[in-house]
Amino acid sequence: MNKRPRPHSERRKPLPPLDYILAFEAAADHGSFAKAARQMNISETAISRKVRLLELHFGLSFFARGHRSIELTPYGREFLTRIAPAIDMLRDAADDTLKTGQKRPVILAATNSVASLWLTPRLHDFRQANKHLSIMLVASDNDEECLADTVDLAILRGDGNWKGHDSQLVFGETIFPVCSPTFLAEHPEVADIRNLANSALIEVSSAHTEWMNWHAWLDKVGAKPHRLERPLLFNSYPLSIHAAMDSMGVALGWGHLVDQMIAAGKLVRPLGDTHVRTTFGYYLLTRQGHPPFAGQTEVQDWLMGISAVRKKYGK
Repeated sequence: MNKRPRPHSERRKPLPPLDYILAFEAAADHGSFAKAARQMNISETAISRKVRLLELHFGLSFFARGHRSIELTPYGREFLTRIAPAIDMLRDAADDTLKTGQKRPVILAATNSVASLWLTPRLHDFRQANKHLSIMLVASDNDEECLADTVDLAILRGDGNWKGHDSQLVFGETIFPVCSPTFLAEHPEVADIRNLANSALIEVSSAHTEWMNWHAWLDKVGAKPHRLERPLLFNSYPLSIHAAMDSMGVALGWGHLVDQMIAAGKLVRPLGDTHVRTTFGYYLLTRQGHPPFAGQTEVQDWLMGISAVRKKYGK
């Protein structure tokens, strides 16, 4: 009967630090501490010290040191012969793991509105220019889902403070009415703020109490409505914007989320530059204490590059 191998914890024996072994390998390959130092980009003194500490660890001399030369001792030659296959295996494993990491998808989470209205229209061009990257987009209005441990990057609405995360502002929150050109042509009265409360308004039902609705927006601009006509109600912000593009009424447009639709002529601002600016914004979040991998850094730089050239709304 074959004996079951002992657990790693029972087979462990004290090992010297890997950098000592790599310094020894480099010095043995080059027959010179100076050349080994250049290869490893450290000082000759550091190479010599690491090799000496390795020899002290085993109580053996691995090099016979001359005035300007070094030569492997029999102990050094035997040690090099035995460790060379193991080091090659470590390098192969590291190379394979690096390639696996490069193929790992970047998991990017965002609110439904950001994912569908801001990110998705931009993803195609980014993917065409970065075919080596894979992005998994998670759309959710549940903050806990967007901040799960499996998520690499998240774009959320808030004040910039999330426990355990670093944040960078992607864009602020500027809100104004939007409707289709057709709706405005058929209902020119909506270009007068005094008529909005009695117009066909498109509203979003949100569990976030700080989310701005029509009543709060009109109050902020001084219209102070006593009551609103029954608005057309949706549970999703992207649906409300699509309803506005379909000429179903006037929706509240979040700057940057609707910019592309305005630029394409699918939406217009019936009140011109009239808007409300809040203290909230949309932030790119990364977890503290989790060094980014290469693909994550590329996606992060892309997102902040878009942010850097974004349209700037007034106060």
